[in-house]
Amino acid sequence: MRASRIRRCAVCLSVTALVVTACGNGGDGEGGGGGGDQGGALQLGYVLPETGQLAYLGPPQIQSAKFAIKTINDAGGVRGQQVPEITGADEGGQEAVAVQSADRVLARGPDAIIGAAASGMSLAFIDNVTGSGVVQCSGSNTAPTFTNYDDGGFYFRTAPSDALQGPVLGKVIREDGHNRVALVARADDYGRGLMESTRRALEQAGATVVLAQTYDPEATNFQQLVQQIRNARPDAAAVIAFEEGTQILQSMIEAGVGPRQIGVYGADGLRSEELASLVSPGDPSVISGMKGTAPASAANQEYIRQLRQFAPDLRELQFAPQVYDCVMIIALAAHKANSTDPAAFAREINGITKDGQKCTSFRQCKDLLNQNRDIDYDGVSGPLDFIEQGEPGQATIEVYTYDRSGALRTVRTELSRGQG
Repeated sequence: MRASRIRRCAVCLSVTALVVTACGNGGDGEGGGGGGDQGGALQLGYVLPETGQLAYLGPPQIQSAKFAIKTINDAGGVRGQQVPEITGADEGGQEAVAVQSADRVLARGPDAIIGAAASGMSLAFIDNVTGSGVVQCSGSNTAPTFTNYDDGGFYFRTAPSDALQGPVLGKVIREDGHNRVALVARADDYGRGLMESTRRALEQAGATVVLAQTYDPEATNFQQLVQQIRNARPDAAAVIAFEEGTQILQSMIEAGVGPRQIGVYGADGLRSEELASLVSPGDPSVISGMKGTAPASAANQEYIRQLRQFAPDLRELQFAPQVYDCVMIIALAAHKANSTDPAAFAREINGITKDGQKCTSFRQCKDLLNQNRDIDYDGVSGPLDFIEQGEPGQATIEVYTYDRSGALRTVRTELSRGQG
């Protein structure tokens, strides 16, 4: 991977030399401080779910990325140039599909790729992307694995690590008075990471974790898993799942360990407007009282209004704000670096999210950069304040529930800085 990065940098240096020879130091007069005037228009691609278990997360993320580009272009673009339409490919819910999609997007020569949605899919192709010297930013990767991943400084995420979500999930379960808790999770980096984070929080709060079990997400029958939950005799169970969680919930209800008998909790992978109808089309009230946590998705009402105006058919909004912020920080970093060379603007991404003058829109932030001011971009998903590893150091976590009609409701949001 290191060799391909070197090859890309060599090409960038050759292009830069040609640009300098032809244009001198003229530039377009709009760039902020930072590197020289390098590259053409900022090119973006995506690898996001259009099919597979997380297909419902595809439309909000794809449309939010397109909306972000429109917002940027309406404000004059990056370095005075319009950002072309984003093109991408389907991550598909399978590692092989995700890798092939990422390779196709890379072949188009993007400066940055948005995605994948699932942590496991990003882990399948992160080496291909970052090893090629291309920036990758995900708005929904939450596995703790990424925090210290060797990505050469090219991987970023606006979604918080599950090290920040787990303490809130554990707190919600304990606040509801539960002492014996069963945890079941997908056997992948997302599931294991969030399960362990939640387990630590519960045990530190005095609860007993009576079961901590991972399962094969490709399984077609979850009765044995549900029997393990029942045999553990919990007063609450947390299910850390994606689409297969609907089958687990169905089996739990049939086994007498559903929301009507014990406390049942989910996380971001189960937060869906359609969960109740998927679990029980004829009686959506069967999940009434179920709760869960997820990175906050609807706190910025003005952004939500504008996004719905841009894409009126959107139903889900989960992780849409985080993807919008991925596009924004890439664009602002490129503007500050006065370069669309990923090696140049990747170095600026962390800094524009903290320790400068507050700004909340591309136009406002770009105006400050044009004055050679340091900026602190607060995104539509909340303050980002990236730590050195290129991710939020704190997060606003939503606590959600399902009412008697099966409708998704937000209970509250909490600021999480994890556990010390």
